[in-house]
Amino acid sequence: MSVLFEETSIKGMTLKNRFIRSATWEGMADEKGRMTPRLYDLYARLADGGTALLILSHAFVRRDGQVGAGQLSFSSDDQIPEYRKLTELVHSRGAKICTQLAHAGFLAREKLTGAPLIGASAHVQGYDHTARELNREGIAELASAFAKAAARAVEAGFDAVQIHAAHTYLLSQFLSPYFNHRTDEYGGSVENRARAAFQVYGEIRSAVGADYPVLIKINADDFLEGGFSSEDSAAVCRMLSERGIDAIELSGGNLVVPKYRPARPGKITPETEVFYRSQAERVKSSITCPLMLVGGIRSFETAERLTRKKLADYISLSRPLIREPDLVKRWESGDRRPAGCLSDNACYKPIYAGEGIRCPHLDQAE
Repeated sequence: MSVLFEETSIKGMTLKNRFIRSATWEGMADEKGRMTPRLYDLYARLADGGTALLILSHAFVRRDGQVGAGQLSFSSDDQIPEYRKLTELVHSRGAKICTQLAHAGFLAREKLTGAPLIGASAHVQGYDHTARELNREGIAELASAFAKAAARAVEAGFDAVQIHAAHTYLLSQFLSPYFNHRTDEYGGSVENRARAAFQVYGEIRSAVGADYPVLIKINADDFLEGGFSSEDSAAVCRMLSERGIDAIELSGGNLVVPKYRPARPGKITPETEVFYRSQAERVKSSITCPLMLVGGIRSFETAERLTRKKLADYISLSRPLIREPDLVKRWESGDRRPAGCLSDNACYKPIYAGEGIRCPHLDQAE
């Protein structure tokens, strides 16, 4: 049996294989960020498709952190029943589910939130706007919002929570010196720039307890000159591991330079698979907790090689599962052809049209 189909556990959360559905913006929530029938159907298909752990798309912990239309919210207690319905649906199909908690910071959409932008610093390099720099009280309030959202996840039956600290969202803005120009204890050294993320993690841990799985998603590199480097990433991951984080999902990129967006456009070949291979090797040697790796993994053989060589403990997939939600089941059945995803990001066009995410190439095939 392949190492990819071994049963493992993270802080008591048993996973039937080593495949993770990485959080993927669906654009299917209603105008208040609530679950819809289409979202329940989507997660039923994903759970039936064989992936061990499904990570819900980035859900804002406060309304002022909403980045796009159709984004899920985790900001209200009255949402708990609808999320409990989701977790029961996924569990009945043999999968586990985790919610990703996020705040967009200066990337939030003021037209949607009706609130002023906030950020690590007032000056937003690479953009033509400014944000309100969070003070110590504001950072504490933010950490509290994350913790309250995590408590809702526990009550709703989620198996884990994941902190979103990647992709130029608020905690990533604190981590990157490209955006963080502070001179207080939240700026300057990598330890200081990581302080907000550590504070959020600490508040969540206090809210959910010592035995509940808490994960984090972080950049391997943001690929911005003077930004969050691979050396920074390894250092922050080491400190998170020392603080008791239960697993780290390594991603990368930024939302400033199109070439280095987290979902990179362009054909992926066997030679160009795995966007963050060298960074994963650096991080893996720095931590004791499990590492999940996402980005450019398209073949079973590559996924197996990454785990056998211990460059990653888990394989996270995003775009491939948009086209083929049953990809993991296909691989497990013995059909080891690479994922059919073309990596051209055409799946995002329906979102921007208000239709929700899907692979348009499947429409053409029909």
